[in-house]
Amino acid sequence: MKIVETLAMAALAALLIAIPPAKAQLSVDVTGEIDSNLRIAIPAMPSQQNADTPAGSTDVLGRQIAEVIAADLRGSGLFRPMGPAGVKQISFPEVTMPDFNHWAGTSAEALVQGFVRVNSGGDLTVGCYLYDVALRQELTRAGYVIAPRDWRRAAHKCADAIYARLSGESPFFDSRIAYIAESGPKDHRTKRLAIMDSDGANHRFITNGQSIALTPRFSPDYGSIVYLSYVGQRMRIYVYDIGTGKQRLVTESNNATFAPRWSPDGKHILFSMAIAGNTDIYRVSSSGGRPQRLTNTPGIDVGGSYSPDGSKIVFESDRSGSQQLYVMNADGTNQHRISFGGGRYATPEWSPRGDLIAFTKIVGNFRIGVMTPTGGSERLLTNSWQDEAPTWSPNGRVIQFFRTSQGRSGKSAIWQVDLTGVNERKLATPLDGSDPSWGPLLP
Repeated sequence: MKIVETLAMAALAALLIAIPPAKAQLSVDVTGEIDSNLRIAIPAMPSQQNADTPAGSTDVLGRQIAEVIAADLRGSGLFRPMGPAGVKQISFPEVTMPDFNHWAGTSAEALVQGFVRVNSGGDLTVGCYLYDVALRQELTRAGYVIAPRDWRRAAHKCADAIYARLSGESPFFDSRIAYIAESGPKDHRTKRLAIMDSDGANHRFITNGQSIALTPRFSPDYGSIVYLSYVGQRMRIYVYDIGTGKQRLVTESNNATFAPRWSPDGKHILFSMAIAGNTDIYRVSSSGGRPQRLTNTPGIDVGGSYSPDGSKIVFESDRSGSQQLYVMNADGTNQHRISFGGGRYATPEWSPRGDLIAFTKIVGNFRIGVMTPTGGSERLLTNSWQDEAPTWSPNGRVIQFFRTSQGRSGKSAIWQVDLTGVNERKLATPLDGSDPSWGPLLP
C-alpha cells in the first residue's frame, strides 16, 4: 500500500484544507495511572459521490473503515469509541468543517472524521482527521492511497495515527500475527501454521496439518516466517516465504529441537537442541549451514531472544536446579542469571523497545510477567490458570500470549494484555490458538 501525506498530494489539495495542527493537550495515559478512557466519536466516513469498487461501494467502505478504527481503539483499552452505529451521519463538507456544537453535546472529547474517494485509476483515497472537540481544533490528519482490497490497512493506519497522537507512543495496529491453529482431541492435536491481521481479519492457513508446526516467528523484514516442523522423530526448521508461498529447509535433526528465533538483522536463527541428554542453544545462518553452539552447560538451556540491538540474548536454563532466566552476549560469553523472584521462569522475550523482558512465571499456575534486562522491577500482568509464551506488539506496550483452559478439553486461545495488566482481551480465531508471534509494523 502506498501511504502519502495528504498535504503533499496535489489531487487532495481542494479536499484537505490547510488548517495548522493545534497545540492542544488532549491525550490518553498509557501507564494506567489515570483511570479514564477517552470518549471519541467516530461517524461513518462519507464520499462526495457514492461509487462502486471491487471491495464494495464507497458508502459501505466508509462505514466499515470507521468500524475497524473504533474496534482498534477500543481494543487498546485506552479509548471509549462512540459509533459509527448510533451517532450522527455526517455529510462530505463536514469532514473538514465539523459540527462541534453537536459533538460537544454527545460528551465526545475527541472526534475522528474522514472520507473515501475513488481515484481515476481505480485506487481509493482515504482521508483521516482527528479533532479536539472542546478546543474545536484539528490535532492531526493523514491520507492513504490504497487498492480497494487494502481498505482495512487504511483503517488500521488511521487508528495508528490517532493512537500515536493521543498517547505519544508508537503505533501497532497495522501489523500481523503468526500463530499455531489447533484442532482435534487433546492427546492428538493437529497443529497448523496460520497468519492474520492484528485484529484477526484476513486469516489464512499456511500449512495443511500433515506435519506438526510449532513456535513461528516473523522475520524482521516481514518477508518470511521461521517455524519448527516435525513428523515422527525428524525435527526441521523451515523458513516460509510469505510472498511466494515457498519454504526452504534451514536445518534438520533427529535430536529434539526447540524454539527457532531470528536475530534482529535477519542473518541468523537461534534454536535449542538436545544431544545425549543435554540441551543447548545454537545459532545457524538463516540460509542454512553448520550450527554454532552458544551454551555448553549440564542441564537444559532453551529459548533465546535477542535484544533489539542484537548484542545480547535472554534464555531460560535449569543449571541452578530450576528454570530461571539468563542473559548472555550474542557470542555466548558472559552468561549470568537475572531472575531471583521465586518460582520458575520460562519463554523469555525481549521487548522491541529494549527496556523489558516478558516471561512466563510458574508458581502453581502460569502467569505472564515482565522485568528489566537486569532482573529488576518484576511485575506479573495476568492471573489465570495457564498463560504462557509472551510476544510483544511492535511498540512494546502490549503483550500477546496463549491461555489454556483447565479440564480434559485443554482448549487454548490467543489473548493480549497491556503493561498496566488491566486491559486484557481475547482474539477471535477460527480454531484454538497457541504460540502467537506478533510481527513488526507492516512496511
